[in-house]
Amino acid sequence: MTQPDIRKIVVLLEETRKEMERAVNTRKAKVAVAAVLRNPLAGRYVEDLEVLKELGRQIGGVLARRGVEALGVEPGKVESYGKGAIVGVDGEIEHTAALLHPRFGAPVRAAVEHGDDIIPGTKKMGGPGSSITIPLTHKDNIWDFDHMDAMDITVPDAPKAHEIVVVAALGIGGRPLNRTRPD
Repeated sequence: MTQPDIRKIVVLLEETRKEMERAVNTRKAKVAVAAVLRNPLAGRYVEDLEVLKELGRQIGGVLARRGVEALGVEPGKVESYGKGAIVGVDGEIEHTAALLHPRFGAPVRAAVEHGDDIIPGTKKMGGPGSSITIPLTHKDNIWDFDHMDAMDITVPDAPKAHEIVVVAALGIGGRPLNRTRPD
């Protein structure tokens, strides 16, 4: 079993305390945790993407546990989640799909003690300094308007051509002054 070859992990914690000159009275926080991985399939077409599926399973739990730790809450208190990946130019967009879709979700759900709904995600190809916007939705109700949000992250020196930046984002409290309700 191939272990993730991680060059670095970046943790970005955002906590909003004031919005529109109004105090935010309950904790509103979100975190993006990015791992910069060597892409074992960089530079070549490979039909069987099993190695990336397995790396997705392994890295999903690592990122989510680190995110829960950064938020400083009990795992079950995490309310929203999202995922994304940027593949370097020696890879292909399908490499991000293999990492994020088949097996990434189960260890993320385990790390946040549940998750009925899909983990929204995004993927792209880029070079060092590429940013990615990670969508966030409520882990148990994707239609919860208060938790429909996003978070951007950039790793200035990644991904290099042979790397993939993989991101898990977690949140508590929803948007700062959430008051949009369905009609």
